[in-house]
Amino acid sequence: MAEQLPLDIPENPKLVQNITHFARALRKAGLPIGTGRVIDAIRAVEAAGFTERRDFYWTLHACFVSRPEHRTVFAQIFRLYWRDPRYLEHMMSMMLPAIRGVQEERAAQAGEKRAAEALLDGVERDLPEFEEQEEGSEIEVDASLTASTEERLRSLDFEQMSTEEMAQAKRMLVRLSLPVKPIPSRRGQASHLGLRIDRARTLRNAMRQGGELRDIARMQPRPRWPNLVVLCDISGSMSQYSRVILHFLHAVSNAKGAGWAKVHAFTFGTRLTNITRHLHQRDVDAALAAAGAEAQDWEGGTRIGECLHEFNRDWSRRVMGQGAVVLLITDGLDRGDPDRLAHEMERLHLSSRRLIWLNPLLRWDGFAPKARGVAAMLPHVDSFRAGHSIASLEELAEAISRPDDVGEKARLIAALSA
Repeated sequence: MAEQLPLDIPENPKLVQNITHFARALRKAGLPIGTGRVIDAIRAVEAAGFTERRDFYWTLHACFVSRPEHRTVFAQIFRLYWRDPRYLEHMMSMMLPAIRGVQEERAAQAGEKRAAEALLDGVERDLPEFEEQEEGSEIEVDASLTASTEERLRSLDFEQMSTEEMAQAKRMLVRLSLPVKPIPSRRGQASHLGLRIDRARTLRNAMRQGGELRDIARMQPRPRWPNLVVLCDISGSMSQYSRVILHFLHAVSNAKGAGWAKVHAFTFGTRLTNITRHLHQRDVDAALAAAGAEAQDWEGGTRIGECLHEFNRDWSRRVMGQGAVVLLITDGLDRGDPDRLAHEMERLHLSSRRLIWLNPLLRWDGFAPKARGVAAMLPHVDSFRAGHSIASLEELAEAISRPDDVGEKARLIAALSA
């Protein structure tokens, strides 16, 4: 193995410029990088040196990445800037106006579009040339497939959004609501149209009228609103979707007149974390930052069965006693014991009024319950729906008050038994 030697930065001004430009791209993509971190990165590279690209990667990673959610963007920008100039050209052409049929060769992966936009910020891109038309000639434009920005964002996968698109999507999510219909309780309230006789009030009225029973007081069940309990998977495969959905849940938690009695939120990956109190903060950035600081298993592994066991044992009686509606957000990719997972899902289902499962994998047309975790969980939910876009969350808002809604469960159960 080659000897690792420190670099003489003063003799490598080009490397300093590249590191500075790289840091500027990271900042544009949303990483909090100031001048101090850039200086630290240059000094770290000078002190450590590198013989392999891996050493250089982790040296810069240690200086620039301070939060788990920044790892993906850093990795994509590093790959584009230091490793793959041809892919950068592809991303540049992909971002041109699609006037002459320019289309993406493939969908950008997580963080790629944001990385390309950060690297290409300020770069002048050539527009397609148009041939001069004779005076009086008409130009036909097919506008049948055009759509407004919001309409396009509604169906766009959260994982494919750029930084600007994600910011717009979050502003749209704040306007969404998650209404729920009240449920009748055992307690009653006075009503002339009620079917139940209020014996106590009828006797009190008779005593006031000299002991004569003149009127029959009636009552009807007093309406009450259920709790909303959210169990959100924050493992590596779910991290991008989880952040957006938690942003949506923050809006639901702080919405006035939504109808929910209380909103309880839990995150799980390798362990269960209660983040309910953080979502009650009015500022969404502060709320999600506090939730992320408490949940130490962001972008880690997945142990769904063990986390559900912990919830059923420690939290179910506290938050599920009033007929709660449960939202389970996960892709179901669990490597644990499927029998234990099925048992814990059954317990959760029996404790809840309705159990709705949001799975981003349903965005694929050919999705089938082939994974062991998905097959174990599917029979124990009331509704199985997609959760990868704004449109899917809007459909959830419409379906959550319909007790007969099953989403894609019936179709997938049939495929599972076939």
